[in-house]
This record gives sequence, structure tokens and C-alpha cells, in this order.
Amino acid sequence: MQSSWSLYQSMSWLRRSPAFFVRCTEMVPSPCCLAELSVIGSRKRKVIGATGEKRTLVIRRLRCQGCRSIHHELPDFLVPYKHYESSCVEQAANEITTLIVAADESTLYRWRSFVQERTTYWLGCLASLATRFHQDPVEQSSVALQTAHQKIGHVVGNAPGWLARIVRPIANANCWLHTRFAFLSASL
Repeated sequence: MQSSWSLYQSMSWLRRSPAFFVRCTEMVPSPCCLAELSVIGSRKRKVIGATGEKRTLVIRRLRCQGCRSIHHELPDFLVPYKHYESSCVEQAANEITTLIVAADESTLYRWRSFVQERTTYWLGCLASLATRFHQDPVEQSSVALQTAHQKIGHVVGNAPGWLARIVRPIANANCWLHTRFAFLSASL
């Protein structure tokens, strides 16, 4: 069975009713083995915005010429395996008292847990990628940071789009965890 990983890139948009067609504007190699990717088809992907509006995206399916695994092109505003835009998850993780997200309380709670549970893993991935690409590592703060958002903000900043700045390099490095089982088994 082929694994299905997300591939994040800057996208250009073609509007054809009733869906948006997502097309890549850059050439990114396979996250698994860095081989060339070829288009093998497309699939629909539903996305929900902050106000609750639903859109359908048509994203391309790509096959790695080296390892034959299948990847999907996703725009920067999506988080793999989430239906809502990344800005919605960001707002919940920021724990803003007045959220502008059309989601119920249980969904907001799951998003906060999602960010809290994965913060240490994400920070480790970003540090590993910085080392791999010979960039300066982020200095640890001398102040004891309390929330997951504060820890992440120290590395990628607190400006809007911080979740996309985390997701893109981790997903493109083939390090995105997509199930709770995988996350829990890694800690055993």
C-alpha cells in the first residue's frame, strides 16, 4: 500500500465553477527520496474557512519516479488532514477570547490539543531541518515559556501564518505525523 503524504508549495489558482483548481508554481522534489514527481491525476478536497464557508479544491496527485509513493499538492493555507484553514487552527491555538471561527467548542478543544501535543515534535523537526540545511539554530529562551504558542512563536514568530511556516517544511521533509497512533508509538 502506498503512503499518502502532503506536499506543500506556493500555488496558482484557476477558478472553474464549482471548484478551485490548485496548480504548483515551483518545482519541489519528492519528500521521500528527492526524485522527480509526475502528475497522475487529481482529487477533490473540501476546505472550510473561518466564517464557515465551504469550498472545493481540486488538488493534483503526484507520483514519485524514485520510490513510487503518492503525494498531494496542498496550498499553504491548509494543514494536512484538517478540513479547516490553518488560520482557524491558529486562532484556537492562540487562545484568543473572541474567536472569529465558525466551529463548535469540541472542535476548538481538539485543535488546541493538536497543537499542544505536537509542539515538542515540531520544534525538534525544525531544529533538525535547520541543522541539515546549515542554518543557525534557534537559541533557547531563558524565560520559562508556558504555552505551546509561545514556544512556537519563539522559533517562527507570532505573526499570522505561523502554523503554515511550521507545516510546510515539516511536510516537505516527509516528517508530518498523520495519526495519533504514530505519535504515541514514537514516544514509547
